[in-house]
Amino acid sequence: MSAEMTETNSARQIRSVLAGVLLAMLLAMLDNAIVGTAMPTIVRELGGLSHVAWVVTAYTLLSAISTPVWAKLGDLYSRKTVFLSAIGVFLIGSVLAGASWSMPALIGFRAVQGLGAGGIAVTAFAVIGALVPPRERGKYQGMTATAMAVGTIGGPLLGGVITDGLDWRWAFYINIPLGLLAFAWSWWRLELPVLRRKVTIDYAGILTLTVAIAALVLIATWGGVDYAWLSAQIIGLAVLAVAASAAFLVIERRAADPVIPLRIFRTRNLTLAALTALVGGVIMFGSVLYLPLFQQTVQGASAANSGLLLLPMMIPLLVVSQIVGKRMTATGKYKIFFILGGLFLTVGAVLLATVDAETGRLTTGFAMALLGTGLGFSMQLSTAVAQNSVAMANIGAASGAVTLFRTLGGSIGVAAFGSLFTRTLHGHVPTEGHGYLAAFATGTGHVFLAAAAICALGFLIAWFIEEVPLRGKAPEPVAIDKPETKAAA
Repeated sequence: MSAEMTETNSARQIRSVLAGVLLAMLLAMLDNAIVGTAMPTIVRELGGLSHVAWVVTAYTLLSAISTPVWAKLGDLYSRKTVFLSAIGVFLIGSVLAGASWSMPALIGFRAVQGLGAGGIAVTAFAVIGALVPPRERGKYQGMTATAMAVGTIGGPLLGGVITDGLDWRWAFYINIPLGLLAFAWSWWRLELPVLRRKVTIDYAGILTLTVAIAALVLIATWGGVDYAWLSAQIIGLAVLAVAASAAFLVIERRAADPVIPLRIFRTRNLTLAALTALVGGVIMFGSVLYLPLFQQTVQGASAANSGLLLLPMMIPLLVVSQIVGKRMTATGKYKIFFILGGLFLTVGAVLLATVDAETGRLTTGFAMALLGTGLGFSMQLSTAVAQNSVAMANIGAASGAVTLFRTLGGSIGVAAFGSLFTRTLHGHVPTEGHGYLAAFATGTGHVFLAAAAICALGFLIAWFIEEVPLRGKAPEPVAIDKPETKAAA
């Protein structure tokens, strides 16, 4: 018998293993930021400006759809194999995207990338959960926060360097050396508990969940922008989303191996952790997109340094996350951090909701610091609390639920914010001067007013989280069950 992990790992060994895991996460995070910076150059060469939104939508859609499927595969089979497979799919998509000959081809290959990215994100969190018990997670929380900060800040900077000095195709080819390094390191160093047993793939559940998520993302992407909210297209998608969701719930209750075991949501903390992850996704994705736009357009900041514009948010996020992690490990307490996170996020969003054309960088920087502090308090805790709420056999499903909610929060939130923002700018053009800047600032304020309402809901949710003791023991190795045979019987 060859168990993939038989002893408790030392802190040094765990950090060594996590280096490869976090490198893969960083790879997926960098990609979107780099591609976004290179997009004007890509459009100039490939054309298809009217379809450019699908370069992002295809990636996001496949990432969201595939998240619970990858998570379930990790629970059913070897997480190491699933993680390496996700990296492989992402690299294949990167190679093909770099070789794109047209905008439709690029969109299709971006979907392949998104498929791999969904697996990287959710399996990485499941891997961390399998390696590190929730009580000890705080020791390594700073590593995750650092990867997130580097991806958010470094992506636009690296994208600018590639766009200015190299061909746009290197926005995708840059993934190859980083991805191969992450693959090789994880293949060499990653050892995990593994369970092998006869399983039944929940094809019907996967199909209905895919349809429901796709319909929701398309509603958020198209509603109020490409189609009116009461148009036949949006109403049709809404009906499809409801029908597919209802069918999914019925199927999952009867499935032998459901893609998302609904029983895990009977645990209050897991459900609340998933909702706080959704709030975090909304504010994180919304801030990363709209704050640099406001700073560049209204405050006159340089687009070439767009990554640096987020430093007032990312530095507090990084520092607070590490402090919270150490306190959580020392005390086992975490509820207060969710409450403080919701409070700081709400106050920061309310402050940004008041911006106008005269708002200075000091004011926005202070508000961004509040947002970063709020995210530092709560963002990394959601996964740890969710994983603490289930048995090891369902740790992938728990990670998948949190990651799915975070991804959907970001995707749907940003799309809804886009509708608010676009409506405010309607009838205004850049050549208008101060009137355009005032409308731009108003649109930004509307975005963060909506974000403040969502953050306030997250603050309320935090009060209902139960202070369930975090598991302090290292995850036990899981024996490999051989397929049933006559001898075994």
